Amino acid sequence: MIYTDTRDKKVAVDFRTAVMNGMNSETGGLYIPVEFPKLDSAFLNRTPEPSFREIAFEMAKPYVKGEIPDSDLESIIQDAYPFSAQIVPIDPVTYVLELFHGPTCAFKDFGARFMARVMSYFNRGEDTNLHILVATSGDTGSAVGSAFHNVPGIDVTILYPDGKISPLQEKQLSTFDGNVRALKVKGTFDDCQKLVKTAFTDTELRSKFRLSSANSINISRLLPQSFYYMYSSLVVKNRIPHDSKIDNASIIAVVPSGNFGNLTSGLIAAEMGAPIDGFVAATNSNRTVPDWISTGEYKARPSVATLSNAMDVGAPSNYERISSLYTLEQVRAKFASYWTDDAGTLEAIRACHDKTGYIIDPHGAVAWKAWNDIRNGDMEKLMEGKLDTDPAKPGLSNNVPEWAQSVADKKAVGIVLETAHPAKFGATVVNAIGREPGIPDRLARVMSLPDHAIPMGKDYESFKSWLCENL
Repeated sequence: MIYTDTRDKKVAVDFRTAVMNGMNSETGGLYIPVEFPKLDSAFLNRTPEPSFREIAFEMAKPYVKGEIPDSDLESIIQDAYPFSAQIVPIDPVTYVLELFHGPTCAFKDFGARFMARVMSYFNRGEDTNLHILVATSGDTGSAVGSAFHNVPGIDVTILYPDGKISPLQEKQLSTFDGNVRALKVKGTFDDCQKLVKTAFTDTELRSKFRLSSANSINISRLLPQSFYYMYSSLVVKNRIPHDSKIDNASIIAVVPSGNFGNLTSGLIAAEMGAPIDGFVAATNSNRTVPDWISTGEYKARPSVATLSNAMDVGAPSNYERISSLYTLEQVRAKFASYWTDDAGTLEAIRACHDKTGYIIDPHGAVAWKAWNDIRNGDMEKLMEGKLDTDPAKPGLSNNVPEWAQSVADKKAVGIVLETAHPAKFGATVVNAIGREPGIPDRLARVMSLPDHAIPMGKDYESFKSWLCENL
């Protein structure tokens, strides 16, 4: 498979180069495959559906062809995924895709563990360490740190915004040691991300160190997240005749969206044959992408702190991939876009629990609220021109996607992505429903570990100096 660049389509590199470089340091662009091969229809239509690991192997195979033999890829998949995604029906037309069954209780485990093993595979025989730089708005850092901890030949530096993630999320980051270091930056996630991106385009720094990324800017983080979209959509497709009994139902993926890597992975799965008819990009008050879809003008802006902190991204990196792959009109045809504020997030946690008994985290709550509003009349109102679509007000953007009629006809089901365990946001959940969610043992253990996080300013020269002294 050949990979090109979002900013220069003449670029052509192999998978190893795209993975180990993270992004194109010459252009600042992100790597994307030149094509998205479709999986065989006989494989997609198997009954029962293929297992998660089978799907992961078949989806990954064309992207690593000629660089990772099938036997080695099989070993990578088996080692990366001793867990799977879980599909939980919470009402006849709504399924929650639980992505928190990995070691750090967040969806980032799916991408980070695959990426760590691929990088370790490619790094064999190198004389110098590979240095991973990663910015996190909450869960990416802990997933990456866990995936790479004690991996020979690889060091990891994680940047997170000091005071802007949940206490448990911070504890998961600040307690790493050995080859994984955490920097708590006096700023926002966007400041952290800017430091990382600037480092990648710093020719002097790159001449001294081998650098790579572990955010969703790295293609090896992005591709494996497409596995659970394919898996969940096939499971749901086979369940619909028994659950809702809807003929020819549309399947809509409702995605909590911050840096938009997760949603981009869903698009990849759909391109490869996943039976997903459309997407809802659901976000919080950091509504850069909803505003773009509404107005046609993309305006990055400073992020604002919210209860769903992993989505506190004002300049989402993967906007660049989406806008490279699709025109604005194609995006509007595929996506509904939705945003809500903190009050809406709390109300959604409460309403979801009251109506279904399910305890959802603040990010999944934003997605659930979007789907609940859409299927309970907002899409019909939008189609009829009766919905207030002022971009400054919470709710749907003003575009009508191609799948809207299926919602109006009650022939759509939703897969709502639950991207983290609600225990990671215990105080918010208590505020919403009056009680704590249960804490998994793997989260409880981390609370007793000592902190090692290093304070860091948001100016690049200080960050660069620290890197030069410590890498």
